[in-house]
Amino acid sequence: MGEHGKRSGKVYLVGAGPGDAGLITVKGMRCLQEADVIVYDRLASPRLLHMSRHDARRIYVGKLPDRHAMKQPEINQLLVTLAQEGLNVCRLKGGDPCVFGRAAEEAALLKVHGISYEVVPGVTSAVAVPAYAGIPVTHRDWASSFCVITGHETPDKLEARVEWEKLSAAADTLLFLMGVGNISTIAEQLIRCGRSGDTPVALIRWGTRSEQATIVATLATVVDEVERTGFSSPAIIVVGDVVRVREQMAWVEQLPLFGQRILVTRTREQSQSFVRMIEEAGGEPYELPVIQTIMPTTEADNQLIEQTMTRLSDYQWLVLTSENGVRFWMEHMKRTRTDMRRLAHTRIVAVGPKTAEAMSDLGIVPDLVAEQFSQEGVWDVMQPLIQKGENVLLARGDLARTWLAEQLRAAGVHTVELTTYQTILPQYEDAHILEMFEEGGIQIVPFTSASTVTNLLQMLKQLGAEDPVQLVNRARIVCIGNVTAETARNAGIRVDAVAQSSTTDGVLDTIVSLVSEGCQDTTTVRS
Repeated sequence: MGEHGKRSGKVYLVGAGPGDAGLITVKGMRCLQEADVIVYDRLASPRLLHMSRHDARRIYVGKLPDRHAMKQPEINQLLVTLAQEGLNVCRLKGGDPCVFGRAAEEAALLKVHGISYEVVPGVTSAVAVPAYAGIPVTHRDWASSFCVITGHETPDKLEARVEWEKLSAAADTLLFLMGVGNISTIAEQLIRCGRSGDTPVALIRWGTRSEQATIVATLATVVDEVERTGFSSPAIIVVGDVVRVREQMAWVEQLPLFGQRILVTRTREQSQSFVRMIEEAGGEPYELPVIQTIMPTTEADNQLIEQTMTRLSDYQWLVLTSENGVRFWMEHMKRTRTDMRRLAHTRIVAVGPKTAEAMSDLGIVPDLVAEQFSQEGVWDVMQPLIQKGENVLLARGDLARTWLAEQLRAAGVHTVELTTYQTILPQYEDAHILEMFEEGGIQIVPFTSASTVTNLLQMLKQLGAEDPVQLVNRARIVCIGNVTAETARNAGIRVDAVAQSSTTDGVLDTIVSLVSEGCQDTTTVRS
């Protein structure tokens, strides 16, 4: 029990994996999603935070430009304090919490205070990072053992604490974590203790993330190579013949979007398939939903919806303008207990293939599908078929353009615009997005609607950006269509490409083409 008899919460010491958000374990993800508070550091993927509960507190204990990192004793006490408040805490740690993760220190203080805790192992960077660079830590022909050593100590401590004579011959593959600053000591000691100067060495920085970069040298040349390239931490040092396998086994660096972190601004509901496509192409998605869709909040909109549902059979046409439009349309039908059979004689039009797919998932087959995700595309497919005097129902969001309704009315068609959902700016704090833009950590920003343009700029301003347009222009910009591109240009954003097909598939194809056209070899750091 905590103070004043209040029941204590529980602390989960969770390994976040080496950087790629997909490498967290199933149990680790469950702990993350159920926690009241997330306590995290720099080595945990920022994307994982977006997978936590909307209302979860997020406490960053790493270093920010305006403050130092929280000391380990302070972190230990923070976990105790939060648990004593009755909160369930996810202490998210890079890699595995028990591999130089100081989990034992945190657990010790929790135990002293009688607080329940669990250790949730993670994928250690010692094995995963070399694998992402095409280097297995063991190999049938080259290595039957490996050893993991901290390289983070000061040079004098490293020399004193490591038994170099034993270590040099203890394992075929040696893995030093966070040891770039000590590379000279490491190389000198290993050569002194019997390792050949020709032994291959690889240094992998920010492995499994979009910044992943690798240099390959030998024990005799690695110090000069690090100095020549300006190679810096955080990185893993691999010493051993397994490094030779990299030439045949390198895989992630061959993917078309390797080295690209792509901002995903769509709603959480819409972004899942797009995120997966980015990952499959080797990119790193960074989810920052800048739009949130909600049910209409005005009494007038809700009254019109209810009235419209009672006379659905009066309409010859129903136009659903997006995947959100489909989802909210079905919610309104369910809420008003409206029978789908009232649409038996109504032609249903979908704006774009993705909207049609969303309909199909619900058992609805649209009569017409506009190939282009735009009101102009809808008009193109409807114009040859629609008759003067017919009734058209446009179910749309509150920010939709009025162009299609104006065209229909000009053609003598009775048109009702029904606002079935509202688009708002989510209330979400992101401690790192401004820093990532400023440091060039976001390579590509795809805009999938006009509202994602205006809302991203507004969100960046709320987070403290003095000139959000200047920040966004540090990345390459891809727009889903001409309307979205026009909105971006009017805001001062430089548009690098517009998708030929106004779908997320088209956006991804355009991103791949854009990257390949300006492609540079990012697999090896150069001076």
